[in-house]
Amino acid sequence: MSSELASDHIKKVYQSVKKRNPNEDEFHQAVEEFFNSIEPVFEQNPSYIEQGILERLVEPDRLITFSVPWVDDNGKVQVNRGFRVQFNSTIGPYKGGLRFHPSVNSSIIKFLGFEQIFKNALTGQPIGGGKGGSDFDPKGKSDLEIMRFCQSFMSELSKYIGPDIDVPAGDIGVGAREIGYLFGQYRKMRGSFHAGVLTGKSPDFGGSLARKEATGYGTVYFVNEMLKDRNLDLTGKKVIVSGSGNVSIYAMEKAIEYGAIIIACSDSSGYIYDPNGLDLNTIKEIKEVKRGRIHAYLEKYPNAKFEAESTAIWSLSCDIALPCATQNELDESAAKQLVKNGVVAIAEGANMPSTLDAIKVFHDNNVLFGPAKAANAGGVAVSALEMAQNSSRLSWSFEEVDQKLQDIMADIYNRCIEAAEQYNSPGNLVVGANIAGLLRVAEGMITQGVI
Repeated sequence: MSSELASDHIKKVYQSVKKRNPNEDEFHQAVEEFFNSIEPVFEQNPSYIEQGILERLVEPDRLITFSVPWVDDNGKVQVNRGFRVQFNSTIGPYKGGLRFHPSVNSSIIKFLGFEQIFKNALTGQPIGGGKGGSDFDPKGKSDLEIMRFCQSFMSELSKYIGPDIDVPAGDIGVGAREIGYLFGQYRKMRGSFHAGVLTGKSPDFGGSLARKEATGYGTVYFVNEMLKDRNLDLTGKKVIVSGSGNVSIYAMEKAIEYGAIIIACSDSSGYIYDPNGLDLNTIKEIKEVKRGRIHAYLEKYPNAKFEAESTAIWSLSCDIALPCATQNELDESAAKQLVKNGVVAIAEGANMPSTLDAIKVFHDNNVLFGPAKAANAGGVAVSALEMAQNSSRLSWSFEEVDQKLQDIMADIYNRCIEAAEQYNSPGNLVVGANIAGLLRVAEGMITQGVI
């Protein structure tokens, strides 16, 4: 097939996506980023057009929205909106986290679910793509309010999930506490112990060791693979990490183990900076124990700097930047500043944290760039390992799981490099991730037929 025919087909499908999903900018962005990479695949595989692969991929199997009423501590009824998108189950049950954040809407959920299809495919594990969440904000809520919300949310969600159907996990705003409440409600409603229905559980009731650390660790393992190809390593490298949640904390932890110096991290209130290196134990105490704001770091280290603008973190000079907070936090202007300051590598610990213009800046300036589909796949990879442990009613040691995670991240990197090379974009990990993920899912779709 000619390049022109393939290009015309992709453009036509993209215009259809925009028309059928109006005002869903995040979803449009995720689809555009993916479509920008895949023209060579359709040139070589005209059957993908005949089989309607793109048209089927961009349309979720189902999008579920539901009301979540709950009672606050003052006895007042509150109502939030819940979502679950089951996007594609070609290679396994739907798999993807739940996000509790005021920004959650259908566009956010669909962009996350679409990305999850290919991320999950890259892991090599038998898991399809899904995502979910609510516009509920856990911040400022009591434990009892969060419990009541989670119980109401799961009362409805439970109708659509199961160990072999759809397996949610955590995401922004959904940590061990929320997963515990959600799992407890599911267990009560079903009257049985289906450990594999949720991942990210406590190891006390079916969770996997190393799951909490997996996304952050995996991001750094991916960085390590990128650096190896330039005969570099993390020793002595100055690293900035946006966010200070689960992904960020454990990315910092693993980077420090590899000899890096963490000079800055952030939360929604701003960022802290110390050119001599931050104390991770203090950050953990603030964020994991006290659930406080990052500026509290200065109470113990008054010589550190705090700036009340979190996105200004990208103005700092560093060797490696790890955007681990949220989507579109790193724009073109920030990317240019990072390049000007000599950044060597970027790896996305969050989902779609870099805008399309920012990614172009990194590629144009030969900066190593690890896209989220690949670099942050460690979390869902270990979730799949948790599912395997639940199915066999076994628990693996932290060391076993961590070694499997390292192997998976190295394999993801190699899949991306090989696909990029095969389709004439050597070294472009965005192209490689999109194509490697697409090929695995598309071949499964064709093999299984249309209906």
